[in-house]
Amino acid sequence: MFEMVDAISQIFREPFMNAANQAESIPVLFAFLLGVVGAMAPCQLSGNISAMTLYGTNSLRKGISWKETFMYVLGKITAFSGLGLIVVLLGKEFQRQLPLFFEPMRLILGPLLIIIGLYMLGVFSLKFFMSFWPKKVNKSGKWGAFLLGFSFSLGFCPTMFLLFFVILMPVSLASTAGSFLPAVFALGTALPFLFLIFVIWYLELGGRAVSKSRRIGERVQQAAGIFMIVVGVFDMLTFW
Repeated sequence: MFEMVDAISQIFREPFMNAANQAESIPVLFAFLLGVVGAMAPCQLSGNISAMTLYGTNSLRKGISWKETFMYVLGKITAFSGLGLIVVLLGKEFQRQLPLFFEPMRLILGPLLIIIGLYMLGVFSLKFFMSFWPKKVNKSGKWGAFLLGFSFSLGFCPTMFLLFFVILMPVSLASTAGSFLPAVFALGTALPFLFLIFVIWYLELGGRAVSKSRRIGERVQQAAGIFMIVVGVFDMLTFW
């Protein structure tokens, strides 16, 4: 299953990979384009589709939350910047051991998407779990957005490992702007998500579903929940 998904995503990745190769002399642009390529890697594809479904649906129902959008992207930037810093501090030997860490993280993503989908369908409530969180965190979904961005970024597969550790990090270590390149890479991986949010904002669709009918808003959320479950099952079939 992974080979089939990778072959399909390769069709969409190739033009951006060619553009990245041509921009290798400009490290910041090179890192960003590599991130865009990474956004279409099989392991990041399910996470990006899920984030677009979750926050796109919320934006249609309640209006765009720029804080949650920012925190989701910040979570991705934190994850990739942290990985880059670890490689710099601990060296190539640690880099070779990283796949052992990413494999279980990759396996968690599918079940996590299914749980989120069930929650969106109203199968269970998060009130019990949220009671263990500080009150300030309970009042806002921004930290949940941050954690989703962070966790989705850690779902590595061979394609993503090659892009980040084998191609990007040597350039990052050799460049004067190297410490910023993992963050720029993270922005590239978030481009599809940011594009969707921009379209919803530009077309003034935020909150449109609820303003017309609360029932329509509920149907949109239920449809998104079903889609999240399907993506989660597909992710498990691909990577388990």
